Amino acid sequence: MGAQTVVADVADILARRVATGEYAPGDLMPSVRQVADEFGMNRATAQLVLGRLESYGFVDAHRGRGFTVRDVRRAGGLDVYRRLFPLSAHAPEVAAEMFAAIVAAERIIVLDALLDYTEADGGVDPAELHAAVDELEALARADELDYAAMLAIEVEIVRTLLTDLGHGLPRAVLNSVGEMLFEVPAAVRAYFAASPDLHVLVWRALLAVWESSSGPTEAQLALFEDLFGLYHEKVVARFGELIGASAGAAAGRAETA
Repeated sequence: MGAQTVVADVADILARRVATGEYAPGDLMPSVRQVADEFGMNRATAQLVLGRLESYGFVDAHRGRGFTVRDVRRAGGLDVYRRLFPLSAHAPEVAAEMFAAIVAAERIIVLDALLDYTEADGGVDPAELHAAVDELEALARADELDYAAMLAIEVEIVRTLLTDLGHGLPRAVLNSVGEMLFEVPAAVRAYFAASPDLHVLVWRALLAVWESSSGPTEAQLALFEDLFGLYHEKVVARFGELIGASAGAAAGRAETA
C-alpha cells in the first residue's frame, strides 16, 4: 500500500469522526504525534494526513496550536457536503439528516425546472426526451433493476431542461447533488421508493403536457406539486429504512425535507 493511499485512508477515518460528531466543531484535533502513534506511521506522514483534512475543509490550522475542527455543516460548501455524506454512512441518524437536506435541495431544483419548462416554449427536441424515457422504461422492465442507471437517465433529462432554460447555477448544484447520491447506493435505491414504472408514467405525462398546445390547468399544476412533495417524503423515509435510522427520525425528517 503506497504512502498516498495510507494518507487518504487515515484522512477518511478522521473525517468520518468529524462527520459523525465524534470530533465536535471547535475541538482540537489529535496532534501529529497522536495521529502517528494511533495509526503506526511516522510524523511526516501524520502531518500529511492532517494537511489533507485541511484541504478537505474539515479542519483549520493554527500556528502553535495545531488543527481545530471546523463546523463543516454550517460553514462547508458543496465539496465538503459531498465528502461528508458518504462518510456519514456509519451513523444512520446523521446520514438520514443529511439525505433529507440533499433531497430538499434536489426537490426545489427539479420542481422549478419542470414547472419552468412547462411554462416556457421549450427548445429541446421532443425526440431526444422520448428516447430517454424509452430507455428508462426498458430499464424499469428489466428482470434486474439497475437503479443507478435509471436515476442517471432522470438526472440527465433534468440537466437537459435546465440547459435549455439557461439555468446554469441550478444545473451545477444538481450535478453536485447527483455526484453525492451516486456515491451512496442506499440513496440511489431510495429514489425508487415508488415503482420505477410510476417514474415512467410521470415522465410520459409530462411529455404529453409539453407537446400539447393547451398546457396544464392551475389545479393540475397544484396537484402535481402536492404529489411531487409526497413522493420526496417517501424517498426520505425509504432511505431511513435502508440504512437503519429510527422510524421516528426518518418520518420527522421526511416531513421537513
